[in-house]
Amino acid sequence: MKKVMKTFGVVFSTAAMLLLCGCSSDESEKPQSQPTNAATTPSPTQEAEAPQEWTELSQEEITEAMGLGWNLGNQMEAANGGWPSEIAWGNPVIMEDLIKAVKAQGFQTVRIPVSYLDKIGEAPDYTIDEMWLDRIQQVVDYVVGNDMYAIINVHGDGYYTVDKSWLLCAEDAEAQKQIQEKYEAVWRQIATRFQNYDEHLIFESMNEVFDGTYGTPDRQAYANINAYNQIFVDAVRKTGANNTKRWLLLPGWNTNIEYTAGDYGFEIPQDTLCESDENRLMISVHFYDPYNFTLDENASSQTTQWGKYATENYDNWGQESHVDSQMKMLYDKFVSKGYPVIIGEMGVINKQSADESFIEFRRYWAEYVVMSAKHNGCIPIYWDNGYNGDKGLGLLDRTTYEVTQPELIAAMLRAITSEEVYEIAAPAVE
Repeated sequence: MKKVMKTFGVVFSTAAMLLLCGCSSDESEKPQSQPTNAATTPSPTQEAEAPQEWTELSQEEITEAMGLGWNLGNQMEAANGGWPSEIAWGNPVIMEDLIKAVKAQGFQTVRIPVSYLDKIGEAPDYTIDEMWLDRIQQVVDYVVGNDMYAIINVHGDGYYTVDKSWLLCAEDAEAQKQIQEKYEAVWRQIATRFQNYDEHLIFESMNEVFDGTYGTPDRQAYANINAYNQIFVDAVRKTGANNTKRWLLLPGWNTNIEYTAGDYGFEIPQDTLCESDENRLMISVHFYDPYNFTLDENASSQTTQWGKYATENYDNWGQESHVDSQMKMLYDKFVSKGYPVIIGEMGVINKQSADESFIEFRRYWAEYVVMSAKHNGCIPIYWDNGYNGDKGLGLLDRTTYEVTQPELIAAMLRAITSEEVYEIAAPAVE
């Protein structure tokens, strides 16, 4: 299904697949936790000594300020045999110039997925490797230092398909006790490191956590996810300073819209320790519908056209009305009640090699999804995995910082900046 395949990104090469699968767990083969190019990499940043000046933003203001977002995908969440490394899946070392290039295109938010896995020590302290926290902070500083919003999370630690994962919601009650203790310790350390940062930093509790099976959520496993979210909120708030009023982002079952907004068990945590006068909780979902168009790599089942202008090789569901109904569901359930919604991931892999018309239909899909999200009060963030070839999701070259998909970016910017719903141009197909 779409979330599992997307999570690992597109396989760059046979070598990248070996890294992805964790071909060795030998300690001597672990990638360095810090970039090794001392000539081009800044030294680790230090914690701010005092809370930075905080600007209170209402629901409408934070939604407007965050605008259109971009994912630094397949980097800080990449791992080899349970050992996170930003270069493990084929992307280069992250430099500030990349973030500047992203900002120059009009993006206002960068989501930074982060995995911890074997960077977490043993019980009872569960100490996170300090060099890894330094590097995370460094990347966050690239973003907030350029006056953009940054989102960091605990990303790959909850996948049943990832080596050394531990945030597993379907484990029994005895295991849950240890999982929850570890989760609280991890977020306490992350929150303490960033407690003095201003409103430009947002914490997201986790990513696509579910029991690994598709279909109607298991109620007990969902209750465990709700417990994680409550632990996260409490742990962050208790660290004090600016964390007492920071916006916190909360996903439901597998970040699925239906299973989060519908009657399947999602509960918004209590936020009694928040010191803001208004709600400071957000809801996290992802959108990759219809799968056969967005993420399917199988030549026998993938589709290459989408929407009302499609004439061949398209799905019989997931069209414009579906997008609107999904966004309206989020508005009715959360946005209208004071909870901003972040669509933390959305995107379509490159299938131009299969059909030349695809590029225009992808543009149309992205523009439509962003426009519908915008006019339902949601914040869309495009998933970029750093790969610009066939079946890639890249918008920029992460080595040269060249923009590889200018038309796609322009389409999303038209949608996010429009104050009115407009008729999107039909795909230009010869």
